[in-house]
Amino acid sequence: MKIEDIKTIGVVGAGTMGQGIAQICAQAGYATILFDINAQVLEKAQQTIIQNLDKGIERGKLTVAEKEAALANLIFTGDTLQLHCDIAIEAVVERLEVKQSIFRDLAGINAPDTILASNTSSIPITQIAAAVPNPERVVGMHFFNPAHIMKLVEVISGAATSPKVAQTIKELAEKLGKTAVMAKDSPGFIVNRVARHFYVEGLKLLEEGVADVETIDKLMQASGFKMGPFELMDLIGVDTNYSVTTSMFEAFHYDAKFRPSRIQQQKVDAGHHGRKSGKGFYTYEK
Repeated sequence: MKIEDIKTIGVVGAGTMGQGIAQICAQAGYATILFDINAQVLEKAQQTIIQNLDKGIERGKLTVAEKEAALANLIFTGDTLQLHCDIAIEAVVERLEVKQSIFRDLAGINAPDTILASNTSSIPITQIAAAVPNPERVVGMHFFNPAHIMKLVEVISGAATSPKVAQTIKELAEKLGKTAVMAKDSPGFIVNRVARHFYVEGLKLLEEGVADVETIDKLMQASGFKMGPFELMDLIGVDTNYSVTTSMFEAFHYDAKFRPSRIQQQKVDAGHHGRKSGKGFYTYEK
């Protein structure tokens, strides 16, 4: 499938990443279907997208007409059968079996050349594609949080991914206003593999009692980082970050340098998932 053949984009998962991806697709002029099985999540996603567009107007980056056009391109649905599209982008939990199941369902209701793109940040594309019909159309399209603002997109080719499919996704990312980087399939790809130790070492410092959360974050900011590791984990989602670390730990054959933190696991077990839950390493007003 060529870039000019893409008219409709389906986004599976209306959480933080999915809603951001759907927003930029709609703003770029594509008919966009945002799907989630949870009606409350869908409703919240719709409200958040409207708020994001309103902020764009306030900052002079968007007109009222552009906001209305973007919203007109969006469909919010909990019906899988409405996901007829030229490309589907999944943005669900970091669990291999869930992603494979979603892609198998999408393959059953779409054409054999419908591109199936995963926003996974850690699971190898080769593994996802292995259980999916026509694995050559499965590709990684990894956005960064918040997706409607962050410019980078990693385009990842698995062992079976067609070079034409990868090129189409690269061109699509550029049409969405992103900077696209091609990457080979490897756990964590480029950014998450490099950045993992930003989180892991910060957590080790906390475990060892070297410094508290606030001190570590402030020192990293003073060193030039926009956010410290704990602020960033709260923004991304403590649960999501922990899931990625766990996935990479397993993928690298339990290499100690990727070992997840017990402190982070406790946060996840307690439901302290960061900004989205109102409490993570910091407390937020909901």
